[in-house]
Amino acid sequence: MSALLSTVRAQPTAVETLRRALSGERVHHAYLFDGPDGVGKELAAFGLAQALVCERRKTGEAEACGACSACSRAVPRAGETRPVHPDVIVLERGLYDAASIGRKSPETQDLSIDQVRTVVLARAAFAPHEGRAKVFIVRRADELSTQAANALLKTLEEPGARTHFVLLTSMPDLLLPTIRSRTLRVRFGPLPDAVVTELLVARGTAQDLATKIAHLAGGSMASANALADPEASARREQFVSRAVAALEDDDAGAALDLAAEAKQLEKDALAVQLQALAVALGAQARETAGAADSRADVAAARHSLAHAAIQQLEGNASSQLAVEAMLLKMRAL
Repeated sequence: MSALLSTVRAQPTAVETLRRALSGERVHHAYLFDGPDGVGKELAAFGLAQALVCERRKTGEAEACGACSACSRAVPRAGETRPVHPDVIVLERGLYDAASIGRKSPETQDLSIDQVRTVVLARAAFAPHEGRAKVFIVRRADELSTQAANALLKTLEEPGARTHFVLLTSMPDLLLPTIRSRTLRVRFGPLPDAVVTELLVARGTAQDLATKIAHLAGGSMASANALADPEASARREQFVSRAVAALEDDDAGAALDLAAEAKQLEKDALAVQLQALAVALGAQARETAGAADSRADVAAARHSLAHAAIQQLEGNASSQLAVEAMLLKMRAL
């Protein structure tokens, strides 16, 4: 195993911030890693945790050794969601059996106060089990319930000695302002298409397909991996074909049917399909550029409407209404 921080791709500012903190022994007690899903936030969080618990890292060194027992146990094993190191603790909605955190029902809506009480508050007052440091990593911290966030606040303000928190989110505005103000923000940007392509090829995706997927993935390996799934690819192509056909149909029924079906999709999946539509419309605009008629202008305007619909979804708009408005405006051009 290598030191994880060295494996984080295309996030030089974020990684250098963490390396400087480690080498200067000034690691903040609470970080907020903010950026799109699938760009290295979690990898960096476990890389920081690994360095903090490493048995061989000396004062002034910026990374874990990557080889000691603590380093190997600080990272989840393949197929696992939590590491086995007792001082690297993960919080995530639904991660723990309901009974183990004192609940009668699973956490289906948010990360509950029961999990915070059981996993954090019951342990925060004690020294690290193995003496180096204790690190709590909160996946999708924006899913903390208001009660859970408030319960976490005091510990974020006054953590125990050698205790650190890393909160991960792609939607920081959904966090309580008091949580944001008590954490040091480290921003992670979208990955370049070339990096996404390289990582997909390394995982067995054909070069041509990897390049196309990277163009749709928005800099996210999470999206890229989903797009690489053959079934997801087929659904994406079907959506684009139906949308293009609906734009040319004399009757608006096909467009309305497609919009009605959109509400059944997860918003992330729908956003990917809309991005695929935007790519197709952009290609159409380029192919018809210079034509005597208005086809290129229409395709370009439709391309912009597809991106506007994606932004509306990110702003929590109704899936059905966003797609319906987009298609009807496209048809009117």
